[in-house]
Amino acid sequence: MIMADILKILLIVLGILTIYVSYWLLAEALFPDLVQRASRQYSKPLRITFVGIAAALGPVVLGLILSKLPNPLLKLTGITLLVAPAMLGLAGSAGLTLRIGAGLPSPIDETQPWRRVLRGGIVLAFSFLLPVVGWVVLPLCVLVSGFGALVLCWKEQKHERPVSTTGTLAAANQVAG
Repeated sequence: MIMADILKILLIVLGILTIYVSYWLLAEALFPDLVQRASRQYSKPLRITFVGIAAALGPVVLGLILSKLPNPLLKLTGITLLVAPAMLGLAGSAGLTLRIGAGLPSPIDETQPWRRVLRGGIVLAFSFLLPVVGWVVLPLCVLVSGFGALVLCWKEQKHERPVSTTGTLAAANQVAG
């Protein structure tokens, strides 16, 4: 193996780990409340992992079936069904990185709360370097549990905010009257 091969493999691995951390930071930047709620869901990691498996099973199986069909539109739909749970799992697993980063406190956290996700993301990404377990098992568990955390966050949010138009109409009438 020549030096070019070693550098190629090293740079590919570093690029993949950087992509993970970038997606976690993107989720924190765009959806900080969702990441905070997902972080709370990680207090029960087995539960969210099983919810993630149950929720992702349907789209993944349907995506595998559709991606094998000769029709390009169905093939694209199948690939989308395969990629969507993984992308949503990355967004949900930002809660795990936030939880890890909160366990590594810094005085800067008060002024720059995103640094918790950065620290936790770096630590989690480095844990992906462990051969076999870190290459396959751990990333899959992180994505599945992240998808489960996101599903539970949406379910929790749906139960939190019942839509009531009578309360807003009564408040509007009081202001007007």
